[in-house]
Amino acid sequence: MTDLPADAVCIGESMAMLVPEDASPITDRSRFVVRVGGAESNVAVSLARLGHRSRWVSALGADPFGRIVLDDVAGAGVDTSFVVTDDAAPTGIYAKDPQGPSTRVHYYRRGSAASRMDVTGIDPAAAEGAGVVHLSGTTPALSESCRRLTRAVVADRSLGTASVSFDVNYRPGLWSVAEAAGELAAIARRADIVFVGRDEAATLWGTDTAEDVRDLLPEPAVLVVKDGATGASVYGPDGTTWADALRVPVVETVGAGDAFAAGWLSAWLRGLGPECSLRLGHLVASRAVQIVGDCPEVPPRDEIDRYLGLQEGRA
Repeated sequence: MTDLPADAVCIGESMAMLVPEDASPITDRSRFVVRVGGAESNVAVSLARLGHRSRWVSALGADPFGRIVLDDVAGAGVDTSFVVTDDAAPTGIYAKDPQGPSTRVHYYRRGSAASRMDVTGIDPAAAEGAGVVHLSGTTPALSESCRRLTRAVVADRSLGTASVSFDVNYRPGLWSVAEAAGELAAIARRADIVFVGRDEAATLWGTDTAEDVRDLLPEPAVLVVKDGATGASVYGPDGTTWADALRVPVVETVGAGDAFAAGWLSAWLRGLGPECSLRLGHLVASRAVQIVGDCPEVPPRDEIDRYLGLQEGRA
């Protein structure tokens, strides 16, 4: 990897992912392929594919699944030099059970190497000179030490002056609404950029509309409220901006939120406005829902710029 600072640093657990070859529901006749998935590494991979210098920070077990995860993420062009290996804990595993748009996910991650991460184990040099540090609400759900890590990075800015991006990313399989609601709101209020689904905000905080979510979270400079296949809103310094989602055939939706965040952050890192950020988020997410894996291939930069209506040579 280059010695230049990363544009984006993504911190969180990634796991080996078992996926039925035929993208059908799991049965005793299913044949599986091993892929890799995890919210933050998904964002890092898509950012790398979008032409950014991205870095993933995490912990993996000293096992074959850990090697698979590390090789896969590094092979996508992501800097993995700050990933540590834990000889005393395994790499997490999960299985996708495709059910059309309502894919189920079964996790086997308790006690994983990543769940043992703490802020004291992350070298501040990982984020030196970075434009943004990205985390998600999955991390504080893993363990008390991961909760401390998330609070330190978001609230205390333990990794420096980079803008902090936080995807609420509530996972009911990891913790209850009663456990998660207050913690995730407190973390979101200290972030600079927040992504949240309108449906998960309703589950966590009882909000009905995107405007209700902004009223609940007025502190972040930028709040992105996603409304599924309908579209998304940005609340920020330029007011409120809405963009429709793209209508495409859906294979399964796991990973679409990470792809959206990567597309949005890519445009933001390039200094583009909220409309371009939303449109690029939707474009990358639309690619994710058409595949079984979590990290879609993305169009080349010149094709993206034409889609966004940018002049040739724009940064």
